[in-house]
Amino acid sequence: MSGDTSLTIGDLARRTGLTVKAVRFYADRGIVPPTHRTATGQRRFDPAAAARLALVRTLRALDVDLATVRRVLERETTVAEVAAAHAEALDAHLRVLALRRAVLGWLCSNPEEIDVVHDLALLSADARRLLVEDFLTAVFADRPGTEGPARTLTPELPEDPQPAQVAAWVELAALTRDPDFRALLARLAARQGDLRPDAVAVVRDRARLDLDPTSPEAAAVVAEIGAVDLEYLEAANDPRRERYLTLLALINGWDAPESVAAELDWFLRAAR
Repeated sequence: MSGDTSLTIGDLARRTGLTVKAVRFYADRGIVPPTHRTATGQRRFDPAAAARLALVRTLRALDVDLATVRRVLERETTVAEVAAAHAEALDAHLRVLALRRAVLGWLCSNPEEIDVVHDLALLSADARRLLVEDFLTAVFADRPGTEGPARTLTPELPEDPQPAQVAAWVELAALTRDPDFRALLARLAARQGDLRPDAVAVVRDRARLDLDPTSPEAAAVVAEIGAVDLEYLEAANDPRRERYLTLLALINGWDAPESVAAELDWFLRAAR
C-alpha cells in the first residue's frame, strides 16, 4: 500500500547485517514480533524492530543467552546489569584459563605428572578449599584456639598462578592427602600447645653447629638448654614438615621459611 513504512524480513536482514534465517528465527520466537501480516500472510515489522534486532545481535555476540536477551528487551533487566554479570563471569573464566595456562607450562617440564593434573592442579577454588579444610580438620581436630595456627598452614593459590606455584600446589595437595603426614602434623599440633617456649625455637637459637654433637662441649650445650621433648623434636624434624612449609610459602607468595633441619639434627644427635 502507498506510504507503507513497514519492513519485510529481508529488509531487516539488510539493515542489521543478520541473515534472513536469523531474523526469521528471532521473529518465530517473539523476540521481534511483527506489527501485522499482509493478505498473503507475509510478516511486516515497524522500523523499531531493526533497533531491537541490533541490540539482540550485540548481546548474542557477547554470548548472552536468549532468555536474558528477552528479559532485556522486555525491560525486566537492564543492559548495564547484564553487562556487569557477564563481566564477572568473564573474569572467572579468565582465571580458569590462567590456571590452565600455568598447568600446561608446568607440564612442559613435568610430562610424567600428567596423571595428577585432573585430580589436583585443575580443582576448582571451592574444591581446593574443601581439600584444605578436610586436611586442617584432621590436623587440629577442631580444638579451641587453633584457628590462628590453621590459618598459617592454609595455602591460597592466586587467581593467576605461575607454573612454579601450580607445581607447588600439586605437591602440597598430595602431601595433605597422605594419612601418615596428617598423623604427623596432628601429633605436633596436639603437643605444641603444651610447649612453652616452643622447643624448635629454643633449639634453633641455642644449637652450636660448630661443635661436634658427640663432644663434651655439645653435651654442655644440651644441658644448658635443659629438658625438651625429644619425641616432639624428632617429629618436627621430619623433612615432610619442612617441605610443606616451603611449598606453602611459594604458593602464598611468602618469604621462604628458615630451615631448622641442621639445628634439629645436631641437637638430636647431641641429646642422644
